[in-house]
Amino acid sequence: MTVDAKYWTEGLATGGGRNGLAKLADGKLTVTMTSPKELGGSGAGHNPEELFAIGYAACYLGAMRFAASSEKLGTVPDEATVNAHVGIGPRSDGGFGLKVRLVVSLPGVERATAEKIVERGHFICPYSNATKGKIEVVTELA
Repeated sequence: MTVDAKYWTEGLATGGGRNGLAKLADGKLTVTMTSPKELGGSGAGHNPEELFAIGYAACYLGAMRFAASSEKLGTVPDEATVNAHVGIGPRSDGGFGLKVRLVVSLPGVERATAEKIVERGHFICPYSNATKGKIEVVTELA
């Protein structure tokens, strides 16, 4: 598979990685990073899993909108939401791994249509494509 990248962004982490600063090269966003309390940190800042959760949620919602429109599956309502739950913990073979649960709400959309939009959203979404077969991603239609 090849990707013809139309957009690039650049992020920089300094300090201790999970305990330091993370920022965009253009200066539009700087985040103080701290490990969560559950992993022995102070929890006073943010962590990569939080950033991944909001990125995946936004990207997947956009992908569902694109799929619904381009494939004429119906309309994703303005009130639609994606709530991305991202978990981190030790892997059985060593190191750490992620798990994701996406809870999708498509109010007013008939269930069969909503299921098709959810399915096609995963085909379109670059986050879904990047994680496919690498981490557990469960999607729930609320």
